[in-house]
Amino acid sequence: MAQIPEKLYFKIGEVASLTSVKPYVLRYWESEFKIISPKKSLTKQRVYSRGDVNLILEIKRLLYKEKYTLEGAKKRIRQIQKEARAKNQLGIEFPDDKYSKAMKSITKDLKSLQKILAD
Repeated sequence: MAQIPEKLYFKIGEVASLTSVKPYVLRYWESEFKIISPKKSLTKQRVYSRGDVNLILEIKRLLYKEKYTLEGAKKRIRQIQKEARAKNQLGIEFPDDKYSKAMKSITKDLKSLQKILAD
């Protein structure tokens, strides 16, 4: 997978270069996959977030390597999002160790508060 630079936003040319997907294909995918939603800069240029770039890489993988159709890729993306939301809601998996530590700390604090209120 492509190494994404540590930036918050990317112009369409940068995304095209990072993902090896032509700009016109990126614009087409925007119309097909509503989840890809680049913002517009003051100069009306598309600026993509890191999440958008990761999503584009996943769509490219589904379409080109896994040989999904556009409709199949849309369904798979929705399924992946649904699974991710379920995991986050259940607290099963954290993307980073610091989130796990933060959740443990919050849980500890809440239990302390609960004990104080019960007394």
